Amino acid sequence: MPAHVRSVLTAVNLSIPVVEGAMALGTWQGLYLWEHRRHPHTRHITAHLVGE
Repeated sequence: MPAHVRSVLTAVNLSIPVVEGAMALGTWQGLYLWEHRRHPHTRHITAHLVGE
């Protein structure tokens, strides 16, 4: 049950535009990873890049 609630409250995927090799974020935007674990855990992040 707690895992389902957490997945609803936080995003599990994200699309970020990339311009000239850098993330195209606004002045006040940032990218953060929120971990819902109390104990240390190894996390693997996968990036899927689509370009022209």
